[in-house]
Amino acid sequence: MSKKKKQQFEVLESETIDQCLERMKEEGYQPTRRMEKPIFEERHSKSTKEYVPVRQQIIFEGILVEGEQ
Repeated sequence: MSKKKKQQFEVLESETIDQCLERMKEEGYQPTRRMEKPIFEERHSKSTKEYVPVRQQIIFEGILVEGEQ
C-alpha cells in the first residue's frame, strides 16, 4: 500500500512541536507548511456570551520524501 503524497499532522496536547516533527520524519514526511488555529471556549457572564481563546491548534502539512514510498 502506498502512502499519501500529502498528509496533515496535528501537534497533540501531550507532545512538543519537535516531537511532532520527529513523528513526521519517522513516517517519511517533510514539513512544508505550518498552520495555526485558535480554539475558543464559550463563557457566559450574566446575560452575555463571550468566546475566549483557550489554546492554539498547530497543524503541519507534510509531503512524502522521495524514496520513502
